[in-house]
Amino acid sequence: MSLCLPSSTEDDAASVGTLPSLPSLQSVVPIYNYPDSVRCSASHLCLSSIKALTSSSSAAALAVSATSSFLYSASESEITVFDLVSARPVETFAGVPSAGFVKSVALSPDGRLFTAHQDGRIRAWRRSVRSGRHRLDATLPTVADRLRRLPLPGNYVAVRRHKKRLWVEHADAVSAVAFREGLLYSVSWDKTLKVWRGGSDFRCLESVPAHEDAANAVAVAGDGTVYTGSADGRIRAWTRSLVEEGRRRRHRLVATLERHRSAVNALALSGDGAVLYSGACDRSILVWEREESAGHMAVAGALRGHRKAILCLACVDDVLFSGSSDRTVRIWRREGEGKGYACLGVIQGHVAGVRSLVAVRVDSGKEDKDDEYRVCSGSLDGEVRIWRVRISATKESGPDVKNTKTN
Repeated sequence: MSLCLPSSTEDDAASVGTLPSLPSLQSVVPIYNYPDSVRCSASHLCLSSIKALTSSSSAAALAVSATSSFLYSASESEITVFDLVSARPVETFAGVPSAGFVKSVALSPDGRLFTAHQDGRIRAWRRSVRSGRHRLDATLPTVADRLRRLPLPGNYVAVRRHKKRLWVEHADAVSAVAFREGLLYSVSWDKTLKVWRGGSDFRCLESVPAHEDAANAVAVAGDGTVYTGSADGRIRAWTRSLVEEGRRRRHRLVATLERHRSAVNALALSGDGAVLYSGACDRSILVWEREESAGHMAVAGALRGHRKAILCLACVDDVLFSGSSDRTVRIWRREGEGKGYACLGVIQGHVAGVRSLVAVRVDSGKEDKDDEYRVCSGSLDGEVRIWRVRISATKESGPDVKNTKTN
């Protein structure tokens, strides 16, 4: 099993103990409180709750359209599109029940939807111009992609002792997908990272043996750097460059980030790609920042507060949302120009662990200066909730106090 899922009891020991050797981020650097300093707080309201239809339903995989107008919620039996402003469904279409649970969802800028499935395949969906409804466009790897590789023995890789598969095929569940600059990236419990052409033919361009255990998460920065997180506790960074022949681009390993001591379940990047967040079964969210002297990135500290495993992360601007097996969503924000973070609020309401999470900033249409977000969370019992989150800034007067570094 590649995720630290909640046990049947309420024992907090369901997660691996937190990282005692790594200080909480608030204690990494001094924190200054100036007179009339600005402090932020968050409030939330549940706008919609969609219950699971059956007791066997799994957590829905979630994604938000490029225009931030629609939420896509995908389960093993159906895919539902919600209007984020009204929090109401606008379309529901049948999924692929025989493919098993949907593990992840990604959207391309042109509106194509990609769903990652337990059967090791990826489905591409496109909205019909004529009917206005979504239909299945392709299943990856495509039949054409497999047929062109069948005759050559070199196209097969060993997946078990006496079993081989084409290298374009995932040998286990596809755990996460991400889309960037015309390319679709997928990671799987088969320990590989695959790169697909996101255009018309969906051809598999590359397969990378990425980890020693199941790969659980993938995130792609604006500069093309790909980050993968695994049950082996490692995060690896990959960049795409020309191979020696100079004719094809391949991904090569540029860094391995090791500070978690348990499975890495989730990754999220800041908008500029300078900060990477990783969530794991050790109950900690690690904050990684660019540091060339460290080779690529160095850990700046840990965000703590969840009582069980971190299962999902979503980052918008300077706000980070985290979902956990403890059934809560926490709201974190970076404080000013320094490296300090504050937990602004805890969202409660789910009765099972929060497995998927997406968030977007919205225009509230009001003249106040509050920042408003739509946060969508999916729990392990199949429930999806849409929340309105508002972050308010208030001024506090007081003496000039300097809190020095703590151990």
